[in-house]
Amino acid sequence: MNTISRSNQRWGRGVLTAVLFVAAVVQAAAAPPSKANVEKAMNAAYGKYRDLHEGKNADYIPALAEVDSNLFGIGLVTTDGKVYTKGDSEALFSIQSISKVFTLALVLKEAGPEAVQQNVGVDATGEVFNSITAIERYKGAQENPFVNPGAIATTGMVQGHEDADKWGKILQIHNDFAGRELVVNEPVYKSEAATNQRNQAIAWLMSAYGRIKDDPKMVTDVYTRQCAINVNAKDLAVMAATLANGGINPVTKKQVIPADDIPKILAIMATAGLYDDSGIWLYNVGLPAKSGVGGGIIAVSPGKFGIAAFSPPLDAAGNSVRAQRAIQDISNALDGNPYAVRPADKRVSTR
Repeated sequence: MNTISRSNQRWGRGVLTAVLFVAAVVQAAAAPPSKANVEKAMNAAYGKYRDLHEGKNADYIPALAEVDSNLFGIGLVTTDGKVYTKGDSEALFSIQSISKVFTLALVLKEAGPEAVQQNVGVDATGEVFNSITAIERYKGAQENPFVNPGAIATTGMVQGHEDADKWGKILQIHNDFAGRELVVNEPVYKSEAATNQRNQAIAWLMSAYGRIKDDPKMVTDVYTRQCAINVNAKDLAVMAATLANGGINPVTKKQVIPADDIPKILAIMATAGLYDDSGIWLYNVGLPAKSGVGGGIIAVSPGKFGIAAFSPPLDAAGNSVRAQRAIQDISNALDGNPYAVRPADKRVSTR
């Protein structure tokens, strides 16, 4: 063997070794956290924030104002299916806007990402979540699936022209993500249905611009029921972990949605998941997340875990105060931030 051949062989082995090393580092970086670390982080966050009483319950939906503001639960599920809970993790509450994530997942599965981008849009609007002026400005385009106009249009895109067709599919996708059968919180649904005139107006305006093809009144009602699905912090953690695990529910092992759809969902969660404070959240925490005015928040650490927390009192932007802080602390403790690429020796610092 000549010198050049031996050199090429050594170079090839060197490249292969480097590739295998990098793959091992990436796999290790995305590995789920240990039981001891999870329990330590969750205990610390729960103890730190259980007596925090900032914020107030949403009251524009009367039934939400009546929820016990002292409730505080945390759930975390790793991508290898380990389930951890703390506090009021079994307390049921309405999912509210977090449902937008899973209805989007259904529409991506049925219609594909191009249809969502063309009919709804995927950019942050720069307006409040229920803005009507944003619809007028862009004739129903350039919304996103997490503000109300885009969310109602997304619900309208679920295949089937009848109420029962759309609703059955929406409830089933939520069941598949949670790994159990969920039901609607009827008092919340009735309370919302009696006070959703603005959403009805949004639906009719989106219909006028051709973004909703079916009866706007029917689509609004399905959307309202969707937001009233009852969940708990444990359910939401399983649902978030399914997103973290490439669309496979880590508890039931069911492939709920294609893995190729996950980056699209997480991208919109990152840019529009926490209402007007989405940028602040991403800057401070780094996890794709989605909140709901019922007091829940989900967040996803890709390849590692899904986490959820529930506490009804909200800040001015409509996000649970205790849930935000608990998730941030737990994620920091478990190196959950996917943007935090650390040197191999964590002692190395440029500061």
